[in-house]
Amino acid sequence: QVQLVESGGGLVQPGGSLRLSCTASGASGSFFRINPIHWYRQRPGNQRELIATITNEGNTRFYLDSMKGRFTISRDIRKRTVYLQMNNLKPEDTAVYYCNSDQHWGQGTQVTVSS
Repeated sequence: QVQLVESGGGLVQPGGSLRLSCTASGASGSFFRINPIHWYRQRPGNQRELIATITNEGNTRFYLDSMKGRFTISRDIRKRTVYLQMNNLKPEDTAVYYCNSDQHWGQGTQVTVSS
């Protein structure tokens, strides 16, 4: 049974950085080579939105212009973990961040950007 577990959220001041992790607990070593991993976020009062993908081939894509140049996505296949590095955070980045692959969802990790 694969479970996705996010971590790394917290409270950070504007301009700060956080690195979120998504670990595929119970996954085989080939999980990331087969499945793309997506990051979503849900801001207060908004629907969940897709923000980034790392494909099974390791290619990355960001879906929001506001994140380009500030966020990066990477993975460590041996650790079965995908990372979302977030730099120059802004108050509008405040949200619960989720990772997803196929039908698997993590529980989310809260990111709050506030002074």
